Amino acid sequence: MKVTVGQINTTNGDIAGNIGKILDAIAKAKADGSELVVFPEVCTHGYTSQDWFQDADIIDSATEPLAEIIPHTTGITAIVGTVRANDSKDGRRLYNTAAIIHNGELVGFADKTLLPEYDVFDDPRYFEPSQQRRIFEVNGTKLGVVVCEDFWNDKTFWKERLYENDPTDEVVAMGADVIVSINASPFNKGKIKLRCDMVAHRAKLEQKPVVFVNLVGGNDGIIFDGASLIADAEGDVILQAPAFEEFVETVEIDAGKPDSRGITGDEIETIRQALVLGIRDYAAKNGFKKALLGLSGGIDSALVAALAAEALGPENLLCVMMPSPFSSEGSIKDSEQLIANLGCEGRIEPISGAFEVLLQQLELHKPTRGGESLAAENMQSRIRGVILMAISNSEGRLLLSTGNKSELAVGYCTLYGDTNGGLAVLGDVLKTEVWKVSRQININAGREIIPDKIIDKAPSAELAPNQLDQDSLPAYEIMDPILRMYFERKASPEEIIAAGHESDYVYWILNKLEHPANEFKRQQLPPTIIISPNAIGVGRRRPITHKFRRTTGQIGKSA
Repeated sequence: MKVTVGQINTTNGDIAGNIGKILDAIAKAKADGSELVVFPEVCTHGYTSQDWFQDADIIDSATEPLAEIIPHTTGITAIVGTVRANDSKDGRRLYNTAAIIHNGELVGFADKTLLPEYDVFDDPRYFEPSQQRRIFEVNGTKLGVVVCEDFWNDKTFWKERLYENDPTDEVVAMGADVIVSINASPFNKGKIKLRCDMVAHRAKLEQKPVVFVNLVGGNDGIIFDGASLIADAEGDVILQAPAFEEFVETVEIDAGKPDSRGITGDEIETIRQALVLGIRDYAAKNGFKKALLGLSGGIDSALVAALAAEALGPENLLCVMMPSPFSSEGSIKDSEQLIANLGCEGRIEPISGAFEVLLQQLELHKPTRGGESLAAENMQSRIRGVILMAISNSEGRLLLSTGNKSELAVGYCTLYGDTNGGLAVLGDVLKTEVWKVSRQININAGREIIPDKIIDKAPSAELAPNQLDQDSLPAYEIMDPILRMYFERKASPEEIIAAGHESDYVYWILNKLEHPANEFKRQQLPPTIIISPNAIGVGRRRPITHKFRRTTGQIGKSA
């Protein structure tokens, strides 16, 4: 059987545009002589459309997109991820479903049963779980069609499972010859290889081909990487679609030949690719052609500039340098070198004059190293935020926020200052990962894009004389492994300490992370590009007002 992977990039609510991509892929599949073309989960409406799925007009017109698609399926079978109304008076008003269309006729639906409600997922809020399974026979081949989570509960692969039943087991028991899984599986570090292992394992276990098609594209902060794959009945991956780009290609599932495009993905390189896609899609889908950011001479803003130049083109990027009385000469020179390396536009907008006026007006003391001058330090960041937002408004540019996850976790950021922006590019990237991705960019280019002087520079906000981040924070090499265990593995303080991390550091960092003032800041951040599980962003839910504290550590002082 010839099968076409329809790995397309959809936009929430752009039903006409999404249908157009589906029809283009169907035409390509027909030209390839394909018998079956498979599309991602809810690709008609956009999987992350959230509470639009509760609106009456969306529910009432749920299957209208299929009416446009069906006439184009003569001579081919299409499996299309969509939604359909629940006709019962009970339960949620929609099913998350796969429409099976054959030769110009709607054969039926395979509704999703297992509805995730962890991390970024909230399916039970919108969808009714299905209680039925069925087999669809096409040209003598029995297809077992499952929707995303319904494939992710294999008791022979996962040590721990969230659900008792396994819909994929059920379609196999019903006699499926081929398993088809349509997905909207977001990108996380290491997830491309995980999916590959999972699909290959299931195909070999059941001795049946598996067609696994995944969504691609950025939707607010959630990135779908695609990386769709097909495994044959021996468990060999015979097609691995490229990650982070649209892909509509055909393969013969009985060919028995591993596909030369197969990828597993280096973790740092996939982070870089995910961030580039996130910037590109967020700008394009929200109508921005140009962007800007504040370039400080530090590594965070340098990395965001390099990523944005790749995503949008250097001709569409403006880097604004805003020196204060505490900015080092090297910071300006290093920034100018980066701008030259990227080929983007640079401007200098000094803040010293405005800073001096406000110091006098508000009768604030000028910052000194180690002094109590937080208001004056923050004021510099907020002046910069005003300048950047004014340029954004006047020139129609998307302002990119540059704070990293390590800083945001412990509140080392200024509300209405460096947190200003339309997109937080590094909000889920730890500081140690920022350095790694920066070096990766230079390795990929075979030359110095981000100057080594910036990469090697001791981190500093430069808001006071000779200020360094480590004046008030533990070293990032100490912080980041603790934060990674806490966020990505949901490890307890005891588990983190047992892994070899000093107790005082663990409790100080986690208490800073949970502090109401820092949660207050994080909940006002721009949308954050997510690259890890349980990230700061849409999947993290914490109250601002609370009294929860862990045993207090004594390392450092309040930042």
